Amino acid sequence: MIIKEARPEDCQTIGNFIKHIAKYEKLSHEVIWDDDTLYKELFIDNRAKVLLGELDNKIIGFALYFYNFSTFVGRKGLYLEDFYILQEHRNKGYGKLFFKELLKIAKDNNCGRMEWVCLNWNKPSIEFYNKLGAKPMNDWTTYRLEENSFADLIESM
Repeated sequence: MIIKEARPEDCQTIGNFIKHIAKYEKLSHEVIWDDDTLYKELFIDNRAKVLLGELDNKIIGFALYFYNFSTFVGRKGLYLEDFYILQEHRNKGYGKLFFKELLKIAKDNNCGRMEWVCLNWNKPSIEFYNKLGAKPMNDWTTYRLEENSFADLIESM
């Protein structure tokens, strides 16, 4: 497998992988982007980067990441937003190849951390991350406010 950085012409493939991961995570109902928005955010505004794993001229996996910032470390970090390998290509070492590439990118960009979240029920992924030596952040809870509540919250404050 080779890992390559996605290009604008890969936008449809990226969208398909986002739909794959949403289905796997039982969150398809939360996918609301359209092709134009995804293209603009990734390739015009450069909000995130995407790596694609290619095997025998077929894309079998993807990783979408961006940079965040740690005030404690005082440097940027690499945040892995989504990572997915097609079911039939799992447990063959391709996940490690993706993480090796992501770690090289983090190192080359002087990142102080690499972070991501994983659903608590996703045991295969948790086992994979544990084998890598990643540490779960059990003392932290992720919070979210949805866009449709912004205006009401602003008005009420």
